[in-house]
Amino acid sequence: MEVTPPTVVWTREAAEPEKRDVWSAMKRGFRCRCPRCGKGRLFRKFLKCDGHCPVCDLDFTPHRADDLPAYLVIVIVGHIVVPMALWIETNYSPPVWLQLAIYLPFTLFASLALLQPVKGAVIGLQWALRMHGFDENPPSDIPPV
Repeated sequence: MEVTPPTVVWTREAAEPEKRDVWSAMKRGFRCRCPRCGKGRLFRKFLKCDGHCPVCDLDFTPHRADDLPAYLVIVIVGHIVVPMALWIETNYSPPVWLQLAIYLPFTLFASLALLQPVKGAVIGLQWALRMHGFDENPPSDIPPV
């Protein structure tokens, strides 16, 4: 007796989701604008996301930016401050108090200035890749978070 494997027929869905441009969505998010339309504001407070876009009504609540923006800001600012500190120390050798008076405020202001735009870019990336709840047709076999 011969066992035949079941036949599986793969078909293409009638309506494939539209392509989302990752770079455009990230640029719009970096400018603190809606990743879909680029017009509505993304944040209502410094790092508090608005509930939805007032222009295109995109729901922002599914985003899960969490700690990634902070890690990215640390990497970006660190790659600016550390070479600058090494270059100044090597060429001029200023006293420690002067170095602290320069590097600490610069690091603080650069980090605060980049945190919101980087979080917006991460939210734009999540929207463009249909991560979390940004997909209009979520798979039914995945349980909700």
